[in-house]
Amino acid sequence: MGDALTERAQAAQQRAYARYSDFPVGAAVEADDGRVFDGVNVENAASPVAICAERVAVGTAVTAGVRHLVRVVVATNAHPPSAPCGACRQVLAEFANDDLIIDAVGPQGHRRWTLGELLPHRFGPKDLEST
Repeated sequence: MGDALTERAQAAQQRAYARYSDFPVGAAVEADDGRVFDGVNVENAASPVAICAERVAVGTAVTAGVRHLVRVVVATNAHPPSAPCGACRQVLAEFANDDLIIDAVGPQGHRRWTLGELLPHRFGPKDLEST
């Protein structure tokens, strides 16, 4: 894949702070208005406080006022390319429909899913409504 969103995710991956895992991840999210935001994983010696690239990108988009995403690209060195973790899937679900396109890219390939495929029966705002 050689599109602009993929290039942004791959460029971001080069800036990841993966000091402990040596697993750099870059992500780029596209808002419904066409704006693009990227993020990197940021690790910490206290590993539970590390944050994934996808959540950094979503947080940056939300800070800019975005409330709906249409596509995400995640760049890793894994083969096959890695899907977002469960926590990232849940955060993506807050700002996207089941048809959100999630592309995973790596040096040796590409994979694609929808959010609905990766997170069926997701927990969302409607689950908080009282009956």
